[in-house]
Amino acid sequence: MNILLIGSGGREHALAYALAKSPLCDRLFSAPGNPGTAAFGQNRPDLDVADHAAVRAFCAAEAVGLVVIGPEVPLVAGLVDSLAAAGIRAFGPTKAAAQLEGSKGFTKDLCAECGIPTAAFARFTDRDAALAYLTERGAPIVVKADGLAAGKGVVVAETLEQAQDAVRAMLGEPGAEIVIEECLFGEEASFFALCDGTRAVPVGTAQDHKRVFDGDRGPNTGGMGAYSPATILTPALERVVMETIIAPTLDGMRARGIPFTGILYAGLMLTADGPKLIEYNTRFGDPEAQVLMPRLAGDLVPALLAACDGDVSGVAIPFDESRAALTVVMAAAGYPGAVMRGSVIRGIAEAQSDENVIVFQAGTRAENGQLLADGGRVLTVTALGSSMLEAQARAYAAIARIDWPEGFCRRDIGRRAVAREVAGGGI
Repeated sequence: MNILLIGSGGREHALAYALAKSPLCDRLFSAPGNPGTAAFGQNRPDLDVADHAAVRAFCAAEAVGLVVIGPEVPLVAGLVDSLAAAGIRAFGPTKAAAQLEGSKGFTKDLCAECGIPTAAFARFTDRDAALAYLTERGAPIVVKADGLAAGKGVVVAETLEQAQDAVRAMLGEPGAEIVIEECLFGEEASFFALCDGTRAVPVGTAQDHKRVFDGDRGPNTGGMGAYSPATILTPALERVVMETIIAPTLDGMRARGIPFTGILYAGLMLTADGPKLIEYNTRFGDPEAQVLMPRLAGDLVPALLAACDGDVSGVAIPFDESRAALTVVMAAAGYPGAVMRGSVIRGIAEAQSDENVIVFQAGTRAENGQLLADGGRVLTVTALGSSMLEAQARAYAAIARIDWPEGFCRRDIGRRAVAREVAGGGI
């Protein structure tokens, strides 16, 4: 089977790493891909993934049997619908079902309708009404842009002034909408489920580090690092998540006539009252994919095909439970703001001299035999270990071998998991 992978980030490099291992994969194409995905197949930067007719034509010409869509934008744009109409298997939700990520207001309304535990909220398009609501509620409070924002459309405001500034910024354009919700307290975790429209099976756990600086300081980003498994999500808590969050979501979507197929990624807050949904993503996370894919102990492709075909009841996606994975994002100076492109990166081969380390590329490009930075989040350095402490040590040792003065990273990725492990929690 020939497979087309849509996307160009670190998530797609990690997915290419997993897909290429499958005995079912004859040829792997990545559109547009990056220098990392090129090691596992053929990059097709000439294919405009926003041109659905062009993607369909490519699939027909190259006998593509499965399209795997990595990022959220093509999903929200309805690429799955366009491919399905042409009889091409595509892994991911329809445009209507992708609203679970594409509209925070849609998801919050679904939660209210289906009794899914989440933060209390209100939706606004009128700035004055939103500001009045803030005055009534006070801070801390959370302000979210309704649509896609690459992980940066959320402001956790500690003061009323910060919240007011966020509202003014987010409602500054005609047609804009926001969600204002209560600030939940607890530890965050990520839970992944493979869905066929009716049923769901768990696909691992992880914890992301959203803030740009050590100690969870600074603005939100697309993610500065992650680890898997999320040891705070016990088997008992995972069952609660499946029963109170994932299953009601699938039921509610099906009742609306828009069944959800693909990866349902629940961002959770583990509060004193139990797990609550912060938000949904409708695809593998980035950088979460970079810690999930290396822990896979089986073939990913049959599971994706089962979801496309509408029956995951016999699917099990095994992970190597004896190993932890930890990834650290190396970002360009200035991220999540403006960054300079074109700086030279050296030392990738040296970083990967440890067989337990793989450097997934994201914002990179190859030029004249050199690897250049070409984005905000540029590399994700992933390490495996028999403990989280070992994986953490290996990741940072690999980073020390990378020669890129213009890059930076957090130095505390995995601190909570390591602390629990040292205290006797294990992985």
